[in-house]
Amino acid sequence: MKNLVLGMLLLFVAFSTQAQDKKNKNAKFAFEVNGNCEQCQKRIQKAAFSVTGVKMASWDVETHMLTLVINEEKCSVMDIKKAIAKVGHDTDETKASDEVYEGLHSCCKYTRK
Repeated sequence: MKNLVLGMLLLFVAFSTQAQDKKNKNAKFAFEVNGNCEQCQKRIQKAAFSVTGVKMASWDVETHMLTLVINEEKCSVMDIKKAIAKVGHDTDETKASDEVYEGLHSCCKYTRK
């Protein structure tokens, strides 16, 4: 009986440690993404969520800040910036192609740097 209790205690500790490790792999980031409106917001967030490992993505229309929670073992911030650039939105490190940018709706065309 003593061995059974000890074995169950060891299993509990092992699973608790695994759960903690999973939590610690998630990290929060924020960076600016150029855009103007709610259409941009939907497009930017959809692009972010298309990257495996993104747990949360929220772009603020007023501040142009994208806040993320990601699993750093599955993706990087640069992966997300590249996905966002592919749909027409510039970041500090990535730039959308002119062709994709020009394909945005007129209200979504922000002033490019």
